[in-house]
Amino acid sequence: MLVEEVMTRDVVTIDSNETVYDACKIYSEIKVGSLVVMDRDIIVGIITERDIIERAILQNKNPTKTKIRNIMTANIKTVHALAPLEKAVLIMKENKIKKLPVILNNDIVGIITETDLSQTIKFYSEALEELTKLYTESKEDIEKIMEKWGNIIYNMKGLKKSVEPKEIQLIK
Repeated sequence: MLVEEVMTRDVVTIDSNETVYDACKIYSEIKVGSLVVMDRDIIVGIITERDIIERAILQNKNPTKTKIRNIMTANIKTVHALAPLEKAVLIMKENKIKKLPVILNNDIVGIITETDLSQTIKFYSEALEELTKLYTESKEDIEKIMEKWGNIIYNMKGLKKSVEPKEIQLIK
């Protein structure tokens, strides 16, 4: 499965020159867990609600004057949209992150989150359950078919022994 099949396509972004207050308004209106920080068309970071709490509120910074670029997480990790899902999971695990922007042709096209991954696990679990059921039903059917074929073959072997071969006379 590819990252693009699981990612959330609606990525909410914010300009790095906006303020913490602006980010809070977006969080309030859109109800997302993170904002991808942009400087023109370039991803420069990510800001989460936790970043706002720890780097602005608890540091007693003025939310109407503090710029996003001053509290965001920079050096952001990304994953390619056509990468296997396992690659995204590995990046998230190695970097202990819960949200990973997805890029394609140097453009942000989505974000993959722990929530997206948990929904994928549910999908795989349901699919596996269906396959197991199908296998069990098929196995029973195959066993019945094999038993019938076995009986037919056994009877044919018995028939072969009971029929005397006829001599064929060659015409000279």
